[in-house]
Amino acid sequence: MDHTELYIGVMSGTSLDGVDTALVEISGDSIRLISQCDFPMPAELKTNILDICIGQKTDLKSIGELDHQLGHLFADAVIHLLDESNISAKSIVAIGNHGQTVFHQPLGEHPFTMQLGDANIIASKTSIPTVADFRRKDMALGGQGAPLVPAFHNTVFKADSSSIVVLNIGGISNISVLRPNQKVLGYDTGPGNMLMDAWVYKHTGKRFDQDGQFAQKGQVIDRLLRALCEDNYFNRQPPKSTGRELFNLPWLEDILLSFPAVTEVDVQRTLCEFTATTIANELDQYCEGDKPELLVCGGGVRNSFLMSRLAHLLPSWDVSSTTDKGVDSDNMEAMAFAWLAQRRMHNLPSNLPEVTGATKLASLGVLYYAD
Repeated sequence: MDHTELYIGVMSGTSLDGVDTALVEISGDSIRLISQCDFPMPAELKTNILDICIGQKTDLKSIGELDHQLGHLFADAVIHLLDESNISAKSIVAIGNHGQTVFHQPLGEHPFTMQLGDANIIASKTSIPTVADFRRKDMALGGQGAPLVPAFHNTVFKADSSSIVVLNIGGISNISVLRPNQKVLGYDTGPGNMLMDAWVYKHTGKRFDQDGQFAQKGQVIDRLLRALCEDNYFNRQPPKSTGRELFNLPWLEDILLSFPAVTEVDVQRTLCEFTATTIANELDQYCEGDKPELLVCGGGVRNSFLMSRLAHLLPSWDVSSTTDKGVDSDNMEAMAFAWLAQRRMHNLPSNLPEVTGATKLASLGVLYYAD
């Protein structure tokens, strides 16, 4: 399977800052980014998604309509990418579409995960076979359905004599731990940009805190930081995964009731430290070799203040962007779902049971034909 094929990956993450599309060329274990596009998400659609994610009342009609709208949005994002790349749809083997997660409940009596975005619409509108619904097969096998990108990270990055941790800071932060001659580990460490984005938007109207400028006006409130870190999620052992259904603005505001005198900028500064601290606390145990590397991707890599806090808290690690290692940091996850689609089209395993907790390897995703 060393012949070259073209795939498109589509990713809309927990940060809800738009739809990322990546056109990639895959040959064997080699994957190369050909082109990419960022496609905007309408504000009303984002609001409707957020309402469901944080537990607002909804109904089947609303969920069905949202599924339909997202199907068209993802299809339009792919068509835009093809137009910008001057590539024919006939050249693409398949689309790998993650879908928009609106709820993720991997534990309990009835574990489930829900990603919306009708793949029938995507396949029909683009005329390209589409692979979607990647997470539920892993959950049917007893896994958490997340994270799925460590298998991809293990393909493009190899640990030689020292640890390599790939850190994706999206709405949620997740890590892939690659160590010489050891099994891959991977799990969600906790919030990434999610709480910082929600707080800065509420108090400034800005979608995110550019370079941590708002945070830098404040100071860390140690008692508040400890209260944030006391959530039971941080005491659980992996496999584990989380999302906006746990870490959201109401969750934060409930904690803040015990801190009525804390200023808005101090909250933002503490939230930045919260993200950095919960990441650093996990990485301490994986520092092996003379030159351990932390490779960061996702939107958080553009927050220079957050990156500086990570470097400060992890003095034994070489902290850099995955871009510095040849894999574009903004498009890592979209590329991963293109790769997952390729694995499905060739019926190759794409989960890592040691990461998700599944009972066995499986080729993830469901194929939706274009005709």
